[in-house]
Amino acid sequence: MSVSTNRMDARANVHRAERIDLAAAFRWAARLNFHEAVANHFSLAVNEDGSQFLINPNQRHFSRIKASDLLLLDANDANALSQPDAPDITAWGLHGSVHRHCPHHRCVMHVHSMFATVLASLKDSNLPPIDQNAATFYQRYVIDDGYGGLATETEGERCAALLSDPTKQVMIMGNHGVLVMGNSVADAFNRLFYFERAAETYIRALQTGQPLRVLSHDVAAKTAQEIEEYPEMADRHLSELKAILDDEGSNYAD
Repeated sequence: MSVSTNRMDARANVHRAERIDLAAAFRWAARLNFHEAVANHFSLAVNEDGSQFLINPNQRHFSRIKASDLLLLDANDANALSQPDAPDITAWGLHGSVHRHCPHHRCVMHVHSMFATVLASLKDSNLPPIDQNAATFYQRYVIDDGYGGLATETEGERCAALLSDPTKQVMIMGNHGVLVMGNSVADAFNRLFYFERAAETYIRALQTGQPLRVLSHDVAAKTAQEIEEYPEMADRHLSELKAILDDEGSNYAD
């Protein structure tokens, strides 16, 4: 084995547990049809100030990503995009900007999942609390209505400026998709899963043409707080997903 191969293997073993969690999230996102061909990205901060982060390599399909594939980048490194398999300028622009300016958002997941993107395409992209899943996000999202094209660095910086409030854990990206944040991979992926479910329920409810049964402010706020404090939900969710992958003999953890 060459010296360069040894170095690559050593890098792949840094932040091993975090890499495995993130790889599992990619695999399940693909199964849920949250992927967009070979676009979209998940990232996870791995140092205290959030500037160093793991992210998927350039144009690798979510269903094939392994723990060892993930890149370790520094949001303050001007040469980050010169390394092999470096992500494209939109991944750097959006995720690099969030990790540079919003250390309270440790994990960042950006997708163009169907129902979240339909919601982001409506003139009013608010998600009313019409069921328990939607109430999860009550007063916990921000709507970006200033879409300015591909998420290069200027656009990424603009988006990051809207995420200074750590209680806003979802950005509904008008005319674009959704950005979901969390304290960990498990936290962010669980939130992404339930946001897409909530958006689907809302869009399908609108399709009936019937009046919506919207929860009151007090009940919606209470429900959101209760779900936020519900013990171990996100961790158990991801743990079960990894167990299924393991039972199937998946190579996601390689």
